[in-house]
Amino acid sequence: MEPRVTDPVRILVVEDESAIQQFVQDALTEGGFAAELTGSGEDALSRFRHDRSKYRALLTDIGIGAGPNGWVLARKIREIDPDFPVVYMTGGHAEEWKSQGVPNSILVEKPFAPAQLVTAISQLLNTGSPSA
Repeated sequence: MEPRVTDPVRILVVEDESAIQQFVQDALTEGGFAAELTGSGEDALSRFRHDRSKYRALLTDIGIGAGPNGWVLARKIREIDPDFPVVYMTGGHAEEWKSQGVPNSILVEKPFAPAQLVTAISQLLNTGSPSA
């Protein structure tokens, strides 16, 4: 009997810079995850509302252009699923994390190594409540 191959854990990634999107996608893929990329907080929220069981974590930049920023997006997603794992990425908003970030989240400052990202997501998935 053939061993059953399971689909990788899908991470909803919100980043509006294409070079960083590619870097994050490569890091997550190498770490055994699947990245679903979008450059918009509004699009991410729409995708999450449409099929939240598809995603196991949110990885969002803070400054993502028009629409809700990463802080607002994470709060809106947590209104739908209070235990949903959230990892923030930022190059300039780290000092706001304690006042703006959702509880039980992780912040990774840019620039970061691929392993830091994979470790942050794995830590939340292994210690947080399963949301799917």
